[in-house]
Amino acid sequence: MLKNNANLVPGDRYVQAMKWVVYALAALYFVNCFTPLRIHYDMLRYFSIKDCIETVCPPTADPHDYLPYGYTMLLLGLSKLGILRSFSIVFINGLYLLGGLYFVRKVFTCLHAPSFLFVLVLLNWTIIKFFTHPLSELQYLFFSLASVYTFYAYTQNKKIGQLLMAFGFAALAFLTRTVGIALVAALCLGLLWEYNEQLIGLIRRNKILVAVIAACLLGILFFSKQLGLNHYTGVMSKQFSGGVHFSEMLGWHFREWGEIFLNISVAKAIGPLPAPMIIGLLIAAGIFMLAWFVFICFIKKNRIPFIVKAYLFCYMLLMFNWPFSDPRFWVPVIPLIAAVIAQTTYNGNKWIKRPLILLFTVYAAFGILSVGYMTYTSLSKKVFAKTQAAGVYRNEYETHFFGRPLSDTATHIDPFVMSVLERYDKR
Repeated sequence: MLKNNANLVPGDRYVQAMKWVVYALAALYFVNCFTPLRIHYDMLRYFSIKDCIETVCPPTADPHDYLPYGYTMLLLGLSKLGILRSFSIVFINGLYLLGGLYFVRKVFTCLHAPSFLFVLVLLNWTIIKFFTHPLSELQYLFFSLASVYTFYAYTQNKKIGQLLMAFGFAALAFLTRTVGIALVAALCLGLLWEYNEQLIGLIRRNKILVAVIAACLLGILFFSKQLGLNHYTGVMSKQFSGGVHFSEMLGWHFREWGEIFLNISVAKAIGPLPAPMIIGLLIAAGIFMLAWFVFICFIKKNRIPFIVKAYLFCYMLLMFNWPFSDPRFWVPVIPLIAAVIAQTTYNGNKWIKRPLILLFTVYAAFGILSVGYMTYTSLSKKVFAKTQAAGVYRNEYETHFFGRPLSDTATHIDPFVMSVLERYDKR
């Protein structure tokens, strides 16, 4: 089974087999590039903003939408090139994911079997799901992990260019999702940790760099309205004033951790057992897994770079104070969470290893089901129309695919959704 004093990965005789699992998963991911355009509420908001910039705002568009423009710029660029299609979007998501995994691998050079890290990431149901969606998660994942890697590279050889690149990628991440403010905070903590007493000397030697960074921070504050920061703080205040309690919010995020580590969404888990029981089990699992993760990442002796710890801490702190619930919020840091788990040693403690082997078996089984189901829906238009977004856009999809809704209860067709499908769901 697991070797003493080895990372939490199968023995060496399984490493080659695991590489083939990675190749098989990569092939399935590529097949999913041929999915129809997956409509999502936030995806429609991105396309509305793109239309407002490129041509004219749709009648349903919110002129005050607070989504950052980073991902919209990608959609706009693809549109100008005439290749804004589902295949192009998902293929680019694949490149983002591949690049993000490359950066994580370069940071975690101590991994015994990198293929185990790749399997953990590629089998996670949130990665599988949002890989196929026109949403900003994987673009943010790429820019944020590029920032972490270039900062880590800077700590190794002290090349100022790499530090500038780290903050540059952080800026792109922030323009993609405002949660990137956690990354900026982590980079600042990284500099403080790296230099301690030498910080004053660094400032004196690199006055231009310090001035540039200070100007960027002031620019963010000055243009906070245009960047959407004011909207986000307003939305948070509205949520809390609307009756969201801190204990309820914690329950949401503990449940999200349970969904991520057991590798199943609450919607799929609810079935034979009552919903309150399922939610309670997921919350309990989330609390246990979060405590375990905090121990192996922040307390147990390890070789995890400080910038990774700082970023995970800042990101988790922000997310556990975010008054909205969605496992999708954790997608950008799943590769780092997986890397922390993959590099951890347990010194031959069978009482820890055996439960973790069981957990990985459950995790892998649900992951295989997830990627198989996603591929099935990508290749079957009838099933896709019924299942995408829980069937909310079934009438529009069936009209687009087959010329009319196949459901006898069809009563409404959203003209903007139909317009998006007709323009961009082309092969």
